[in-house]
Formats: sequence, structure tokens, C-alpha cells
Amino acid sequence: MVNYKDLGLVNTKEMFKGAVDGGYAIPAFNFNNMEQMQAIVSACAETKSPVILQVSSGARKYANQTLLRYMAQGAVEYAKELGWEKPQICLHLDHGDTFELCKSCVDMGFSSVMIDGSHHSYEDNIELTRKVVEYAHQYGVTVEGELGVLAGIEDEVSAEHHTYTRPEEVIDFVKRTGVDSLAISIGTSHGANKFTPEQCTRDENGKLVPPPLRFDILKEIEKQIPGFPIVLHGSSSVPQEYVDIINTYGGKLKDAIGIPEDQLREAARSAVCKINIDSDGRLAMTAVVRKFMAENPDKFDPRQYLGPAREELKKLYMHKINNVLGSNGKA
Repeated sequence: MVNYKDLGLVNTKEMFKGAVDGGYAIPAFNFNNMEQMQAIVSACAETKSPVILQVSSGARKYANQTLLRYMAQGAVEYAKELGWEKPQICLHLDHGDTFELCKSCVDMGFSSVMIDGSHHSYEDNIELTRKVVEYAHQYGVTVEGELGVLAGIEDEVSAEHHTYTRPEEVIDFVKRTGVDSLAISIGTSHGANKFTPEQCTRDENGKLVPPPLRFDILKEIEKQIPGFPIVLHGSSSVPQEYVDIINTYGGKLKDAIGIPEDQLREAARSAVCKINIDSDGRLAMTAVVRKFMAENPDKFDPRQYLGPAREELKKLYMHKINNVLGSNGKA
């Protein structure tokens, strides 16, 4: 058993309290490797933003759970090295789908876990979520639950259609499970293709314009559980400049579109205190690597393309922190 406090990590309790009270959102950035972790930590150290390092089930399989734990511990020490005296870094399991997976993460030093029982029946979701909460809270680990289903594909999470969160269920769900935060479905979606062309309109340049988020549902949920931390998954904006670079240099990302940043800014000023961003980082890194490879066919040193990719990723994260989430200067 490894306690997250021994790794220098924090859970989400104080982070979320500050975000709810202050009208901003905590960035939750997914990482799978060293370059992603370096970009996240350096961006947050420079902007003094609290941060949630997210690890999916797929990332654990890819990078090895033990290595990821030590990388998170290294992230804390790296942040201090960069001048961040008291780093506010949380290590979080993204979309845990079984009690066993969540328990394993708690035992391995994670400071927060998500149990996603949204694909089960309402009562089974409550039962599974409550079981995880009862175990995690013994060790001070915070728990995120989910009501509603997001469409799209991300790692091993897949759904064809949205099921919007029903505001009338949230009081009962939160009370019976004891969760610390709640992920809801109001129109965000996983992956780089969050909407089909049929769901969108087109602007004067022929670019797809996605349907607006259901802020009416969010406002009703806020009325039902005032001050309770709300989470948005699938909130990448899918910057078109990265999509264009990828497609210019051999990629085939057709109709890739994300959530407009003005809508995310609006969400961050509400009870939404955690916004998940994964696809944008993948696009930023891939765009730089594709361009480098095409322009430098004689190069083969991974540092020569992963270094610039890391810097682009840091730039993207700083933009999100400063201009979208408003979490800069909060740590």
C-alpha cells in the first residue's frame, strides 16, 4: 500500500473548493509518457496552476502502473525544481470501470479515482460507485462518479450516442454514493470527431460549427446540488491549425471538430471545476512530429522531434490555463 501523501501528491478536495468559490476550472490533462508529463508540469509551474494528471486504463497498460506512479512522484520534485514551492498536483484515474481497477490505483498511490458506472443501470451505478467511495475514503482518496453517457471514443471508452444527465437524479446519486465530484453529460464528447457533420452547421468558410452545449441542463444541476463540484469530460477544442498541419503532412482527419473555447470559458465560470483535455494534446504533438518527419527525412533521433512536440504541448497547456480555464495564479 502506497499513500499518495508520501509521493507529495494532493487529492482534489481543496482544489475543487477553490475552483467552485473562485469561478475557474482545474485542468485535467491526460499523460502517457515523459514528454507529456514534462509539458504539463512545466506549464503549470510557470503559470502557478493546480493540475490533475490523468491516467486512463489504456495509459496504465501502455506505460506500466509502477512507472506512472514514480513519474507522478517525479512530477512533484520536477515542479519544485522549476520554482513551484508547494506543487498542487493530483494523480487521477480517468474512467475506471471496475472496483478492482479503482482499488489497485488507490493502493498504488493515486490521490483521486473516477469510477464510471454510467453504462450500468442507475441502481447498479450507485452500488458500484458507493463501493469505490467506501474503499477510497479510508485512505483520503477522492472519488469522481458519472451520470449520463458521452458519445465518442477515447482509449477503451466508447459510446455511439449521448445520454444527457437527468438533473432530477443528481441529488439522490450524490447522497447515496458519497462521491466528491460528478461528471455530467451536457453535449461534450470524447475524441477528435465529437460531432457528425449532420449535427453541425457550417460557417461562411465551410468550416463545421458544432451544436452548443446544454447549459440549461448544467444550470438545473447547479440548482439541485449548489456548490457541488461538476466535471466535464470530452472537452478538447480540436484546434483546426493542428488538424490542418496533420492533414497537410499525410494525415486523414476528416471533419475533426471540438468544443468551442468560449463555451468552455463559460462552463469554467460555473460549478464546473474540472475540465478534461486529452485529444488537443495528442493533436499538438502529432502535428509537430508529422511536420518534422516530412521536412527532415534524414533525421532519426527521437529527441529532435519529441523535444519540439513537448514545447508545442506546453504552449497549448499554458493557453488553456491562462485563456480558457482561468486557473493561473491559483496555486
